Amino acid sequence: MITVSDRSRSAVLALTELAQRAAPGPVATVEIAERRGVPLHCLEQVFSALRRAGILRSQRGVKGGYSFRRPAAEVTVLEVVEAVDGPLRRPEGDDGPARHAAADELWDEVRERLADLLGGITVAELAEREARFDSALMFHI
Repeated sequence: MITVSDRSRSAVLALTELAQRAAPGPVATVEIAERRGVPLHCLEQVFSALRRAGILRSQRGVKGGYSFRRPAAEVTVLEVVEAVDGPLRRPEGDDGPARHAAADELWDEVRERLADLLGGITVAELAEREARFDSALMFHI
């Protein structure tokens, strides 16, 4: 099954916020949750998974929070989704229960294309895209 959950969407939103802040130190989860409208308990679970995956690092204490373990320009959206939801691609040699060649081939191709698309976009690029949208002039009639 191909799954990109709301948790993954929340993770991408939160990491985009973290990338846009470009703060040298950690940012508190409560700040990110409030800014992006993500429930704090959900964000804490997601950030915990991202820390275990090596995408984020955490710092405890009054000035604690989360920061990127490596630059946002090196973190792909695919890595984020797979850290939260698990692998998108079918593992090699996993034929699962009874395979139906044509349909299974189609879904395998869909998984590959989605993984390629998400693997080609970094969190930094997404933050840049969002900044361009935010700075675009809006005309209302």
